Amino acid sequence: MGPAGERARGVPPAPRALTGVARIVVIAPELLLGTRIEETLSAAGHEVTLSPSAREAPLDAAQLLVVDVEREDPKAVTGLGVPVLGFYPHTDDELRQTAEAAGVDLVVPRSRLAREMPDLVKRLLSA
Repeated sequence: MGPAGERARGVPPAPRALTGVARIVVIAPELLLGTRIEETLSAAGHEVTLSPSAREAPLDAAQLLVVDVEREDPKAVTGLGVPVLGFYPHTDDELRQTAEAAGVDLVVPRSRLAREMPDLVKRLLSA
């Protein structure tokens, strides 16, 4: 490292696995909530893309998906070889069960997502 944390010339950047940075796609049709998730994950150093639906999302480049399973069919985002963090309204336990049955890796209420998002993401990325 050079002055002020700069890399010396000719030294490649650290691989993503070492820096903890991931390409995360957030699928949340509700703009306010999606933007809050995007801001939190970007502040944690991740590259984040916000999309209103799985159809419009760049799923091929993602290393993790964060999905509103109340508004997006969990079957549309599972089986892609990418971990999926689903969130739902805390009052809808049936929706949680449906998402888990569809193969969503971790399904949490919105309130838990808001409190623990960086830790939840880290957990899924390191699994």
